[in-house]
Amino acid sequence: MLDWLTRDGKLLLSARMVRAFSYGFLSIILGIYLKSIGFDDLLIGVIISVTLVSSVIFTIFASFYADCFGRRKILILYAALMAVSGAIFLATNNYVALITAALIGTINVTGAETSAFLSIEQGILPQTVKNIRKRNTVFGFYNMAGTLSMSGGVLLAGLPQILQSQLFFAPLESFRVLFALYMAAGIVSAAIYYFLSRDIESKSPGSKRGAFGNSLSPQSKKIVTKLSALFSLDSFAGGFVIQSIVSFWFFTKFGVSLADLAVVFSAAGVLTAVSFLAATRLADRIGLINTMVFTHIPSNILMILVAFAPSFQVAFALYLARMALSQMDVPTRQSYLASVVTEDERITAAGITNTSRNVTQALSPSIAGALIQSLLLSAPFVAGGALKIVYDVILYVNFRKVKPEQET
Repeated sequence: MLDWLTRDGKLLLSARMVRAFSYGFLSIILGIYLKSIGFDDLLIGVIISVTLVSSVIFTIFASFYADCFGRRKILILYAALMAVSGAIFLATNNYVALITAALIGTINVTGAETSAFLSIEQGILPQTVKNIRKRNTVFGFYNMAGTLSMSGGVLLAGLPQILQSQLFFAPLESFRVLFALYMAAGIVSAAIYYFLSRDIESKSPGSKRGAFGNSLSPQSKKIVTKLSALFSLDSFAGGFVIQSIVSFWFFTKFGVSLADLAVVFSAAGVLTAVSFLAATRLADRIGLINTMVFTHIPSNILMILVAFAPSFQVAFALYLARMALSQMDVPTRQSYLASVVTEDERITAAGITNTSRNVTQALSPSIAGALIQSLLLSAPFVAGGALKIVYDVILYVNFRKVKPEQET
C-alpha cells in the first residue's frame, strides 16, 4: 500500500497521526483540567493564549531556520519539546511551570492542527512522492490521516471520567494519565523523525547560510504575498464559524443536547476526512485552483443557508453538506503552494502562509460574538459565508492562469 510514497513519506504520515491523536484529547481536556486544579478563567485564558502565541513563534522559526539547522533536527527538537511539556503538566500544578510548558510544548487547542510541524512537513511531502502526479494525493492522505487520528483522540477525552467512575481514580490523577500519553506521543514522534533520511533536507547550498539565507525569489515572493493575503481573508472568515460558535448556535437556536451535538460534529469530521481524498482526485481532473474555488463556493452558500434553516433537521442536513465540501481546499491549497515555489522555498512559503492564517483567525471569533449580541444569532454564518465567497472570486481571478508544476 502507498507504494508510490517513499519511506520518508510514510514516516511523516505516521508522525502526523501520532501527534494529531494527542492533540485531539488535549484540546478537549486542557481547560477543564486547569479549572479543576483551581485556576480562574483569566489564568486559563492566558495559558491557552500562550499556546497560540507559541504556535506562531515556532512556525516562524521553522520557516527561516529549518534549512539552516536541518529539517530532521528541528522536527526532533519540536517533538522532544512536546514530550517535555507533557512531563511538566504531569509533574506539577505550578502556574509558572505550566505557562512554560504551554510556551515550549507545541500544544494545540484549536481542534484543527495549526502547529509548527505543519510548515516543515508540508515542505517535505512533495519530495516523498515517486511520481509527480501523486503530489495532490499525498496531501490528501496527509490531511485525512491527521483528521481521523484527531477524531480518535477526541473520543479518548472521556477517559478521565471512566477512570474516576470505574477504577476510582482521583480527579486530578485521571487527567494526568492523558498528559502521560501526550508525553509518550512526543517521544514516539521524535523516534519516528529520527529515522527520516537525508533525502528530506534542502539540496541548495544557500540554505545553510542562516536565517533568511534561503529567502524567496522575487517571483515567489510576489506569489506568496498574494496567497498569504488571500488565505488570511479565508481564515478570518472561517473564524466566524469555528466549531465552538456553531455548537453554541445549534444549542441556543434549537436546544440541541450535548449528546446530539457530539453526533453532529463526529459525522462532520468523518465527511471532512473523506472529502480530502475526493478533493485530490477532483484536482487531478480539473486542476487545483478550480477544485479550490468550485467546491468552496457551494460550501459557503450552504453555510449561509444554514442561518435560515427552519428546523434542526434541515440545519443538520445543510451543515453536513457544507462540511462535505468546505475542507476540500485544504490539501489542494497545500499542494498548490508547494508547486508554485521552488523546492527550497517550500518551508518558508508554508510558514508565512500558515502564520498569516493563524493570526487572522484569532480575530474573528470576538467579532462573531459582537454580531450575535448586536444583530442576530445567525449573523456569523452570513458574514463568514459572504467573506469566503469574496475570497474564492479573488483567488480565481488572480491565480487561474498560474499553473502548478504537475498541471503543466
